[in-house]
Amino acid sequence: MPHTVPACPQCGQENTYPDGENYICPDCGHEWPQSAALAEDDTASDGVVRDANGNPLQDGDAVILVKDLKVKGSSSTLKKGTKIKSIRLVDGADGHNVDCKTDLGSMLLKSEFLKKA
Repeated sequence: MPHTVPACPQCGQENTYPDGENYICPDCGHEWPQSAALAEDDTASDGVVRDANGNPLQDGDAVILVKDLKVKGSSSTLKKGTKIKSIRLVDGADGHNVDCKTDLGSMLLKSEFLKKA
Protein backbone atom coordinates (compact mmCIF):
# COMPACT_ATOMS: atom_id res chain seq x y z
CA MET A 1 0.00 0.00 0.00
CA PRO A 2 1.63 3.29 -1.07
CA HIS A 3 1.94 6.08 1.50
CA THR A 4 0.13 9.23 0.40
CA VAL A 5 1.62 12.62 1.18
CA PRO A 6 -0.99 15.08 2.53
CA ALA A 7 -1.70 18.46 0.98
CA CYS A 8 -0.07 21.47 2.65
CA PRO A 9 -2.16 22.69 5.63
CA GLN A 10 -0.87 26.22 5.03
CA CYS A 11 -1.73 26.79 1.35
CA GLY A 12 -3.67 23.65 0.38
CA GLN A 13 -1.35 22.75 -2.53
CA GLU A 14 -0.68 19.05 -3.11
CA ASN A 15 2.92 19.51 -4.31
CA THR A 16 4.35 18.38 -0.94
CA TYR A 17 7.07 15.87 -0.16
CA PRO A 18 8.56 14.12 2.88
CA ASP A 19 12.02 15.17 4.09
CA GLY A 20 13.32 13.34 7.15
CA GLU A 21 10.75 13.74 9.93
CA ASN A 22 8.88 16.59 8.18
CA TYR A 23 6.69 17.26 5.17
CA ILE A 24 7.68 20.27 3.06
CA CYS A 25 5.61 22.42 0.70
CA PRO A 26 7.78 23.96 -2.03
CA ASP A 27 4.96 26.35 -3.01
CA CYS A 28 4.75 28.30 0.27
CA GLY A 29 7.80 26.94 2.16
CA HIS A 30 5.71 25.57 5.04
CA GLU A 31 7.17 22.62 6.99
CA TRP A 32 5.29 20.42 9.43
CA PRO A 33 6.07 17.18 11.27
CA GLN A 34 4.87 13.92 9.73
CA SER A 35 3.56 12.96 13.17
CA ALA A 36 1.09 15.88 12.97
CA ALA A 37 -0.40 14.38 9.81
CA LEU A 38 -0.81 11.04 11.58
CA ALA A 39 -2.39 12.75 14.59
CA GLU A 40 -4.87 14.44 12.25
CA ASP A 41 -6.56 11.06 11.76
CA ASP A 42 -7.19 10.87 15.52
CA THR A 43 -8.70 14.37 15.77
CA ALA A 44 -12.31 13.21 15.63
CA SER A 45 -11.74 10.52 18.22
CA ASP A 46 -10.30 12.78 20.95
CA GLY A 47 -13.00 15.46 20.58
CA VAL A 48 -10.50 18.33 20.39
CA VAL A 49 -10.94 20.82 17.54
CA ARG A 50 -7.55 21.50 15.95
CA ASP A 51 -6.33 24.08 13.44
CA ALA A 52 -4.45 23.37 10.18
CA ASN A 53 -1.18 22.95 12.12
CA GLY A 54 -2.64 20.61 14.75
CA ASN A 55 -2.90 23.21 17.54
CA PRO A 56 -6.00 22.86 19.75
CA LEU A 57 -8.59 25.64 19.40
CA GLN A 58 -10.83 27.03 22.15
CA ASP A 59 -13.79 29.39 22.32
CA GLY A 60 -12.60 33.01 22.11
CA ASP A 61 -9.40 32.27 20.17
CA ALA A 62 -8.32 34.45 17.26
CA VAL A 63 -7.51 32.63 14.00
CA ILE A 64 -6.13 33.41 10.55
CA LEU A 65 -7.33 31.89 7.26
CA VAL A 66 -4.68 29.73 5.56
CA LYS A 67 -6.34 29.83 2.11
CA ASP A 68 -8.92 31.79 0.14
CA LEU A 69 -12.45 30.51 0.81
CA LYS A 70 -15.39 31.12 -1.50
CA VAL A 71 -18.55 31.99 0.38
CA LYS A 72 -21.34 29.62 -0.62
CA GLY A 73 -24.35 31.41 -2.10
CA SER A 74 -22.35 34.57 -2.74
CA SER A 75 -19.78 35.90 -5.18
CA SER A 76 -17.62 36.99 -2.25
CA THR A 77 -14.36 35.39 -1.06
CA LEU A 78 -12.70 35.35 2.34
CA LYS A 79 -9.03 36.07 1.62
CA LYS A 80 -6.04 34.12 2.92
CA GLY A 81 -4.48 35.94 5.89
CA THR A 82 -7.78 37.37 7.15
CA LYS A 83 -7.79 37.50 10.95
CA ILE A 84 -10.95 36.40 12.71
CA LYS A 85 -11.38 37.19 16.41
CA SER A 86 -13.48 35.50 19.10
CA ILE A 87 -14.36 32.20 17.45
CA ARG A 88 -16.91 29.84 18.95
CA LEU A 89 -16.57 26.07 18.61
CA VAL A 90 -19.72 24.22 17.50
CA ASP A 91 -20.65 20.74 16.37
CA GLY A 92 -21.64 21.78 12.86
CA ALA A 93 -22.69 19.72 9.89
CA ASP A 94 -20.12 18.55 7.32
CA GLY A 95 -17.14 19.38 9.55
CA HIS A 96 -17.96 23.08 9.87
CA ASN A 97 -16.92 23.34 13.53
CA VAL A 98 -16.04 27.04 13.98
CA ASP A 99 -18.71 29.74 14.25
CA CYS A 100 -17.40 33.28 13.71
CA LYS A 101 -18.22 36.77 12.56
CA THR A 102 -16.38 38.12 9.50
CA ASP A 103 -16.65 41.25 7.39
CA LEU A 104 -19.10 39.28 5.24
CA GLY A 105 -21.32 38.32 8.19
CA SER A 106 -21.64 35.40 10.57
CA MET A 107 -20.62 32.00 9.19
CA LEU A 108 -19.44 28.49 9.94
CA LEU A 109 -15.93 27.47 8.88
CA LYS A 110 -13.90 24.28 8.97
CA SER A 111 -10.99 24.39 11.41
CA GLU A 112 -8.69 22.77 8.80
CA PHE A 113 -8.59 26.13 6.95
CA LEU A 114 -7.60 28.13 10.05
CA LYS A 115 -4.48 28.60 12.10
CA LYS A 116 -4.28 29.95 15.63
CA ALA A 117 -3.21 33.60 15.70
